[in-house]
Amino acid sequence: MASIGVIDDPAAATVALDPVRSRLLAELREPASAAALAHRIGLPRQKVNYHLRTLEAHGLVHVASEKRWGGLTERRLAAAASSYVGSPSAMGPVAVDPGREKDRLSASYLIALAARAVREIGDLLRRAQAAGKHLATLSVDTVIRFRSARERAAFTEELTEAIQRLVAKYHDEAAPGGRDHRLVLLAHPLPRPTEPNPRKD
Repeated sequence: MASIGVIDDPAAATVALDPVRSRLLAELREPASAAALAHRIGLPRQKVNYHLRTLEAHGLVHVASEKRWGGLTERRLAAAASSYVGSPSAMGPVAVDPGREKDRLSASYLIALAARAVREIGDLLRRAQAAGKHLATLSVDTVIRFRSARERAAFTEELTEAIQRLVAKYHDEAAPGGRDHRLVLLAHPLPRPTEPNPRKD
């Protein structure tokens, strides 16, 4: 089972977003039969079978094992991935595109960059898995607390200069056998913890 499945087909995305099917995908992180699932989530077995067939038709679940009981065959199904993320490709022509964003300092542009990363890396991962290869990537995730807006601006300037120096040092447009890599740096304020609503008596 893959750790993350990237859904880029609009029909598959619609199927996965259905509340019952989403619950079934979560339950199928471990293989289970339709009968076991029906008991677990409190739905008739026929309805569960219908949803499972739909998920299977879109490649979101697969048969993990089969067991014969007299004249019946019990199928145990498993999700294709332990969790899923939707690719912008699933949105078709209205999918977000960094090229259409004019303000490079806007939150919209940052979202477009992140969405493009999901689309591109999801496609690369699918190809690597089909070829039985490992996809080499690099990611850095950290938190920095600035004392002031002035220091945030200074940090941004220094970081930009450092990245430009590294790119100039290692980039070789004519390297035989070389391969282009996309480098994206994202920074945004952390969401504040949601405060509980005060009780209204």
